[in-house]
Amino acid sequence: MIKAFFFDLDGTLLPIDEKVFVEQYFSLLVKKVSPLGYEPKRLMETIWKGTEAMYKNDGSKTNYQAFWDYFASIYGQEKLKDIPFFNEFYVTDFKKLKDFISPNPYAKDIVKKARELTGKVVLATNPIFPLVATETRMGFVRLKPTDFDFVTAYENFSYSKPNPKYFAELLKMFSLKPEEVIMFGNNPYEDGECALKVGIKTYLVGDYIIQGTKATHEFKHIELSEVIKTMEEEVRTS
Repeated sequence: MIKAFFFDLDGTLLPIDEKVFVEQYFSLLVKKVSPLGYEPKRLMETIWKGTEAMYKNDGSKTNYQAFWDYFASIYGQEKLKDIPFFNEFYVTDFKKLKDFISPNPYAKDIVKKARELTGKVVLATNPIFPLVATETRMGFVRLKPTDFDFVTAYENFSYSKPNPKYFAELLKMFSLKPEEVIMFGNNPYEDGECALKVGIKTYLVGDYIIQGTKATHEFKHIELSEVIKTMEEEVRTS
């Protein structure tokens, strides 16, 4: 019996080319924080390495701690005072990324139907951003945190996709068995294969499927317009 639906955000519920997203994100961030004395190239390298630290997180600390511990190792502990300034960026300039988002008229209805069908809906976006940044991106497709039972973010999670422990932790959190969950994502490796390693079935969704990943399995690809029908079929046949 299907008891929960997990959804990825970027490239799934939020239709965006992740390469374009990253380029524009860094451009906006560098412009915002340069008055604080951050040299662009060094800052970008630090953010990438900090992100790598979150990917490698072994669960001993939150991803927030993993990122800012690395950041402090490069810039010094005193620079942690700038965290509120970075957070402010995610509710101001970061919103300009909406210009690069394709519309998703199905997002609200998908999440609403998921709740009607199972009562449990999780936004299983990779927790390498602060919650405030995820809230902003969700808003681009008229979603908000209260539409979900849980939203993974770097403050509240200690693993990242493609570590299978990311999904194992979500299953444990909601007392779910793998066969009781369906995942919808756009990355064959970070969503599909990562979820498969703990026994969760995955559908790849929309026009922004990540190509050239390390995935060795084939996952069914559906359009955004087919998600509701797919959820209904999964619940009916489970």
